[in-house]
Amino acid sequence: MERIDCDVVIVGAGASGLTAATRLKHAGRSVVVLEARDRVGGRLWTDDIDGAMLEIGGQWVSPDQDALIETLDELGLETYERYREGQNVYISENGERRLFEGEIFPVPAKTEGEIVGLIEKLDELVAEIDPDAPWAHPRAKELDEISFAEWLGTQTDDEEARLNIGMFIAGAMLTKPDHAFSALQALLMAASAGSFSHLVDADFILDRRVVGGLQQVPLLLAEKLGDAVRLGRPVRTVRWDPDAPERGVVAVTDDLEVHAKHVILAVPPVLISRVSYEPPLPRRQHQLHQHLSMGFVIKVHAVYETPFWRSAGLSGTAFSPYELCHEAYDNTNHGDSRGTLVGFVSDEEADAVFTLPAEERKARILESLSHYYGEQALHPVVYYESDWGSEEWTRGAYAASFDMGGLARYGADLRTPVGPIHFSCSDMAGKGYQHVDGAIRVGREVAGEVLAAW
Repeated sequence: MERIDCDVVIVGAGASGLTAATRLKHAGRSVVVLEARDRVGGRLWTDDIDGAMLEIGGQWVSPDQDALIETLDELGLETYERYREGQNVYISENGERRLFEGEIFPVPAKTEGEIVGLIEKLDELVAEIDPDAPWAHPRAKELDEISFAEWLGTQTDDEEARLNIGMFIAGAMLTKPDHAFSALQALLMAASAGSFSHLVDADFILDRRVVGGLQQVPLLLAEKLGDAVRLGRPVRTVRWDPDAPERGVVAVTDDLEVHAKHVILAVPPVLISRVSYEPPLPRRQHQLHQHLSMGFVIKVHAVYETPFWRSAGLSGTAFSPYELCHEAYDNTNHGDSRGTLVGFVSDEEADAVFTLPAEERKARILESLSHYYGEQALHPVVYYESDWGSEEWTRGAYAASFDMGGLARYGADLRTPVGPIHFSCSDMAGKGYQHVDGAIRVGREVAGEVLAAW
């Protein structure tokens, strides 16, 4: 068994862990990063599929994501705007295809009024929520004991309005049915982006992309760390002595022991229990991790010889709470003459299509895209489904969220250190929750926490 001694060992080479490692190294501390996969990046993964560059994981940059934008600038990475010229598409309950511009869907006037009213009510509530401490809201327990679906039902009897507002949090963000998470969890999701209005504005939340792919962030951070990053090293055990914390901690892989003063677990919360702890984590940690689960979404990539929808005057942006693909966008790469569409199939719909043979699933998904873009959408030259639910070291997408009542009950302890054990992940962020921006923010904060504890 090989042994390495360092100041801090980081488990997980995603954006959060690598940010923490970089900060610690700049502060003069020695680090080792242990990554279970054979690549860095975690849920950031840019790959070549059949000759097409696809963003299998996260990809977008919003104008409020200061930490990410600063990191892109530091690494010398360029961004470009998502294509959005032309009209958007909405599919109604009866299958009618309607074109529109702006943020509000082309629905009946009464429904439009209800949608606008719900957005205003949510914005008022969100303004009261501190994304770093939503459990501190005076009504946190109350809001955490009612599902978002039930809360919406108390605000409107317009089903189409409820479905559309629910879609922005459920299918588009938490990737769980809106009856499966609380109103407080929904408010945190919106507060993490600044407002609910930001979440319903695709031109804001999905503003820009990185030339060459967003995985370059962890790739370049890892490159600067050099051989401190060890791939293919899943950590099996973390050992420490609570009676002698000055002895530090040991992270054990199959063929390597890393002895350090501190360890940072920079992995999704659902993977924390994959590690054995000696001694076991406290009761509070055992309990809270049982109330967190990943969402589930299929990210569908369809590449065409040309971006044919543009010549038809379409932006590529499409929505419908009634379609298998509830949202889709023009995802054409910078400088590429071909056209790429990206669509999303979430939660229960994703469960259902994964019971089908691959070709039948593909046909169903492409048929849904054709309802937005026409018959040409049925014939991509490259087709790929990002299935993070089958990834052993992720187990879902986009992120983990609490079940009913869990956020108010356990949220304050999610990042509480246990002796020399610290926690860092986008799933634990306030501002930038479940985004790369949040991963970077938490990585910076945890690095500061470790340095302060020295």
